[in-house]
Amino acid sequence: MRNLLLFNLATDADDPILSFTTVWINRLAQHFDHVDVITMRAGRIAVAPNVGVWSVGKEQGKSEFQRALAFYRVLAGRLTHRRYAACFAHMMPLFAVMGAPLLAWFGVPTTLWYTHRQSDRLLALSVRLVRRVVTAAPDSFPLPTPKLRVTGHGIDTDFFAPAPPPAAASFLVVQVARLMKIKHQATLLTAASQVQGAQVVLVGGVPPEQSPAYREALIQQAHDLGITERVTFAGDQDREQVRDHYRAAHVAVNLSPVGLFDKAALESMAVGVPTLVSNPAFAPLLGGDAARLTIGAPDDSDGLAERLRALSALPAGERHVLGAALRQNVIAAHSLDGLMARLVSILLTGEMEGQGV
Repeated sequence: MRNLLLFNLATDADDPILSFTTVWINRLAQHFDHVDVITMRAGRIAVAPNVGVWSVGKEQGKSEFQRALAFYRVLAGRLTHRRYAACFAHMMPLFAVMGAPLLAWFGVPTTLWYTHRQSDRLLALSVRLVRRVVTAAPDSFPLPTPKLRVTGHGIDTDFFAPAPPPAAASFLVVQVARLMKIKHQATLLTAASQVQGAQVVLVGGVPPEQSPAYREALIQQAHDLGITERVTFAGDQDREQVRDHYRAAHVAVNLSPVGLFDKAALESMAVGVPTLVSNPAFAPLLGGDAARLTIGAPDDSDGLAERLRALSALPAGERHVLGAALRQNVIAAHSLDGLMARLVSILLTGEMEGQGV
């Protein structure tokens, strides 16, 4: 029997940010006899029959102490009940550290997935304790370590797939990102005000830990720029709604800075939407179109406006060809099936197939 233990931040098929982890869990379940998930919080559970999910109770308002007790109770129970070939800690350095002694005692190697620019002592400690660290892009893990393996992202390109081109007469621009300064929605609004007739849809809500002040400032900015009627704040959306926004758009914009290899940009490319980016890590996917799809910095509103004007002037057929090329590049480098093959190999052997230590 080949079983997998998985630590997850949120297991909720309806979560506006982390619903994709349910898709990942179900794909991993195709490679293992059984997958047991210990999650910080749970919502709607929609997993394969060979998957079990145990929450430590954050969704119930349990304290940190109560959640810690629940974690050890569930982990000890799982380890005594089932033998595991590997443990996969998805964006959970905390659980990787907490579980390290028991996992070592039972001989279960741990692989940590971490894709973010932020680092702290907990992350550094987790790197010392796990066998491997995996991340989506060379610049999406903040600490140097020989344990790191770059796997690409895992985009469900069957789900995030093109639909008939938008029929709207106005030039529609979509940005999918939580409303935070680091996502630079303000840059997009300033740029859009310089592009005649451009309509903007901001998909994403205010994170729970953030003040609504930034959203209110964006609303005021749109008013001051005279584009209130051209800006839609769509709020949090589920996966299907996000995909539908991409399908309706002429162009997508992603202004994540260096170190944030944002899968939202990959999803819009997978849908076949020309996507403007500011992070140079996306350059390999842009090919010969990098110059017209990249701006120099996430706060370069003039550069973004120039790129938007150029794309709005393109015939629809040329935008379609541009988007189709992006989709093929995402399929080649960041498809979910490709990631699963690489990830399973690392989980079981410590290495991707064909690569040595």
